[in-house]
Amino acid sequence: MNLKYKVHPWHGIFPGPKAPETVTAFIEIVPSDTVKYEIDKETGYLKIDRPQKFSNMIPTLYGFIPQTLCGEKIANNATSKSDGKVIRGDGDPLDICVLCERSVTHGDILLQAIPVGGFRLLDGDEADDKIIAVMKGDEFYHQWRDISDCPESYINRLKHYFLTYKNLPHEESVCKITEVYGREEAHRVINLALADYQDEYGEFHE
Repeated sequence: MNLKYKVHPWHGIFPGPKAPETVTAFIEIVPSDTVKYEIDKETGYLKIDRPQKFSNMIPTLYGFIPQTLCGEKIANNATSKSDGKVIRGDGDPLDICVLCERSVTHGDILLQAIPVGGFRLLDGDEADDKIIAVMKGDEFYHQWRDISDCPESYINRLKHYFLTYKNLPHEESVCKITEVYGREEAHRVINLALADYQDEYGEFHE
């Protein structure tokens, strides 16, 4: 069946034989997009979620790691690091931001990414981790092996996007970044999200 028809990007694409060191990423939006696209969970097609707020545009390629889920294990991990606040997973695949020197003009593509860190982001009481990665083979960003290699100004730019991308003027952000973590924790978060997916949907499909 998979040889005849396009597979569902979340459920039908393998996260990669070398995950979490190198992962497959499905890209939904790119920095030039003025609307936020996201996967339609039922059909697997991209849909428009909303226009981007004002001048707020994603600084990187953005999508998710297939066959991952922010479920119970991701929630427990966030809860254990959040001063006892009870948190639940957001029920979506694990998000990933991918740094690339070259311009990519549209989403709905696959690429190989090397995780270097991430944000522990809470959207209200939901865990919504953001993995930060570099595109495999990128001539410039391949030198970044860990979040500590990234300039602080670049990390702050990413933080600003995620802390404000849902806001109207004068509104208080519902999103909080409780931790910026490095490659080792990023690998751990990816493994937890892979395990959450297996708990919910069963074994991986290649």
